[in-house]
Amino acid sequence: WKHGGVVGVRGYGAGVIGRHSDSPELFPNVADFHTFRVNQPSGWFYTTKALRQICDVWEKYGSGLTNLHGATGDIILLGTTTPVLQDCFNALTDEAGFDTGGSASGLRTPSACLGPARCEYACIDTLDICNTLTQAFQDELHR
Repeated sequence: WKHGGVVGVRGYGAGVIGRHSDSPELFPNVADFHTFRVNQPSGWFYTTKALRQICDVWEKYGSGLTNLHGATGDIILLGTTTPVLQDCFNALTDEAGFDTGGSASGLRTPSACLGPARCEYACIDTLDICNTLTQAFQDELHR
């Protein structure tokens, strides 16, 4: 595998994480195996509807392989091809309402514990802090 190369989507500088096989002739089904990162909600609160939307999009446009909360804290969607990148991006952002991106240098996606939503001893509102930081620095996040 080689990481990188220019793959992306219109109007979004970060794009996606490009992955290309070193031996596409031997493994044509994974010649491209690009990755999307989907920004998680504060405290990792998901509705079943939201998770279903992500899974439906990924089943349609990707491999179906997911990594729930990789090193970046995001949902990692593993394995899609170059021709469907834009359609997949549109489905995740416009239809499902998630923020998504790829690799770039900058601030990592903030993540927070459940804080006051589940912990009776919470001293600060971690969910509010995470949301405030995300909104303030959204354009500088490592995607």
